[in-house]
Amino acid sequence: MPARHADGGERADVIVPSIDLAAGYPKLRDEIETAVTAVLASGRYIGGPEVEALEREFAAFCGAREAVAVGSGTDALRFALMAIGLGDGPRGDGARRDEVVTSPFSFVATTEAISQAGGRPVFADIDPETFNLAPGGLEEAVTPRTRAILPVHLYGHPADMGPILDLAGGRDLAVIEDACQAHGALHRGARAGAIGDAGCFSFYPTKNLGACGEGGMVTTSRPEIAAAVRQLRDHGQDGKYHHVEEGYNGRLDALQAAILRVKLRRLDGWNERRRAVAARYREALRDVAVKLPPERPWASHVYHQFAVRVENRDAVRAALARRGIDAGVHYPIPLHLQPCYARMGLREGSYPHAERAAREILTLPIYPELSEGQIDRVCATLREAVGSR
Repeated sequence: MPARHADGGERADVIVPSIDLAAGYPKLRDEIETAVTAVLASGRYIGGPEVEALEREFAAFCGAREAVAVGSGTDALRFALMAIGLGDGPRGDGARRDEVVTSPFSFVATTEAISQAGGRPVFADIDPETFNLAPGGLEEAVTPRTRAILPVHLYGHPADMGPILDLAGGRDLAVIEDACQAHGALHRGARAGAIGDAGCFSFYPTKNLGACGEGGMVTTSRPEIAAAVRQLRDHGQDGKYHHVEEGYNGRLDALQAAILRVKLRRLDGWNERRRAVAARYREALRDVAVKLPPERPWASHVYHQFAVRVENRDAVRAALARRGIDAGVHYPIPLHLQPCYARMGLREGSYPHAERAAREILTLPIYPELSEGQIDRVCATLREAVGSR
């Protein structure tokens, strides 16, 4: 019996998956198993030397002064926002509802973290080319209640940080980077996560640097932010059984840290392979009726996703699925139209660029182990589905 596609239609067996997490394991098997066995033998399963070593190595990779390992990318975002004293959170004064300006076109964790930290998400529309915050719309979104700007480096392309930093500096606003999809991306030579006051990373298994479970990291060159995050992740302790505030259980376990240390040494190479896959897509699809993702001259894109825009996206995706190509949609509903934000009273038309992107985005398979033959099959099938320009 044929399998079912996500839209309910029949599809062929998957020939080219959107991502294959097992494909890279054989080359890493010996190192990962050695690292995991050492942790198991040590008896140090939460925190400890492996986590501390990962923090040092990831800080050095990003070019930040410090890195603090946490339980997930959502933890990273929440704790970074709380560390700057956001609104009604434990570090706020409890008397105001601070606002954080961010993108309506992201995964919901971006805005969940704002709300959970005691703030209120406020949106500004995106650049229709890069899908990141459009600097031109930011100023009108900033109010006297604004406490921070939270740009998302979506799909692995950095947001245009220059104007964001200029606006934030003139208004005394914090800038927290959502770099959960941008491990190793460059903005004018600086790594994502080392540009604003803090950077937030996810190590969810599908990320460019992924654990075998959950994990996250906050990077910063501000010692007070690092200290606050360290306290928040460990039940608000500043010493064993001395809780200066109510915190969270947001720690990274040593097994994940050990695995991530093995993988971190390969990250630059994996990102270069992603860029090579993207270049092959660009060449093969240059005359196909899709809009290809840009790469700004000041950026180095790490292609967490290769996102094209296409009319009749859902029909095209179904056609690919019938031929065994597992294309994705990141993301089909912009945040301001999600049911959980109905209280904001925003309607269709509020952020037209984000809404159009949500209708047209199709993410093609991309990961370091994707073969040339698989890439060519994706391109040929997409050409058949949409035609040439």
